[in-house]
Amino acid sequence: MWLLAVGLALVVFSLGGAAVEAARVARHQARIAADLGALAGAARALDGADRACARAAAIAAANSARITGCTLDGLDLQITAEVTVEPLPGLTRTALATSRAGPVRGSSTAPR
Repeated sequence: MWLLAVGLALVVFSLGGAAVEAARVARHQARIAADLGALAGAARALDGADRACARAAAIAAANSARITGCTLDGLDLQITAEVTVEPLPGLTRTALATSRAGPVRGSSTAPR
C-alpha cells in the first residue's frame, strides 16, 4: 500500500514539474520570438509601419509565436509576442514578452 502511495506521489510531483517547465519554455520562446521579431522589423522601419510589423510577425510566426502588438515610433519598433502553452490537459496558459529595437542613440565612449 505504501509503495502505491509513494508511486502516486512521484507521478503527481512529476506532472507538476513538467507543467512548470512547459510554462518556463513558453516564456523563453515568447522572449526569443519578441527579440528576433523586433530586430527584423526594425531593419524594415524605413519602409513603414506595415512592412516592419509584417516582417516582425513573420519572424515571430517562424518561432511559433504570434504578435499581439506592434508600434513603430520613428525608427524604434516595439512588439509584443504571445505563446500559448497547454502544460496539462485542460490547462492553457499564455506567455507574453515585449521587445524594442532601433538604432543606437547617444554618444559612445570607445575604450582607449
